[in-house]
Amino acid sequence: MKQAETAPEDHRVRVGAQRREKTKLRLLESALSVFSEKGPDVAVIDDFIAAAGVSRGTFYNHFKTTNELLLELAAAMSDEVLRIVDPLVLQLEDPVARVACGTRLYMQMAVRYPLWGGFITRVGTRIATRGQLIDLYLTRDLEAARKSKRIQVDSVTVARDIVLGSIFYGIETMLTEPTQKHHPEHILRSVLVGFGLDPKEAETIAYMPLAMPGAVEGPIFSGLKRVDGTTGRSKRS
Repeated sequence: MKQAETAPEDHRVRVGAQRREKTKLRLLESALSVFSEKGPDVAVIDDFIAAAGVSRGTFYNHFKTTNELLLELAAAMSDEVLRIVDPLVLQLEDPVARVACGTRLYMQMAVRYPLWGGFITRVGTRIATRGQLIDLYLTRDLEAARKSKRIQVDSVTVARDIVLGSIFYGIETMLTEPTQKHHPEHILRSVLVGFGLDPKEAETIAYMPLAMPGAVEGPIFSGLKRVDGTTGRSKRS
């Protein structure tokens, strides 16, 4: 009897939670276009309200500030990418190969989804990477590489900053400037040589064959167009 009495209330709670989640997702999806069009420093709350078709009160039910929205969007999208990238990275035993694999795939995904790539380079590494999964995963592999003496660096933190800086500046270059076909690989070869690898080994690792992941299936990415690297056509993921 008690169970039957509480069932309608439980249903309302579930429906309410689902409605709030859908509204939050709509705000995040709309925010990507707003940030990409106006930039993170120019966009104001009214822009997101208009783009998402919600009230000001609804916005504040989910986010206190635009910076909070920016942080959650950057983290959510990066995590969606890493959910398909990191399993491929973890198939490799060599931590240096893991660093190279993760770096190349992340950069290639940013070019495959240029709206996202442009967004993460415009918001900057403070929001896009600091404390996020890409930061944690990269640090994990660099620490393993240093511990096994595969790389010669005084500080994993410095090594992390070098790689992250290369990733995000490299993505911006790939999206805005004419570059060589293998720009990520050229960057990685130079970075790995700087970390103490023999130039030939660095080149072998930087250019090792990779299995490209499929489309990102996360809730935000599912609505984005992706660019097919072989044909140049836009496709729905």
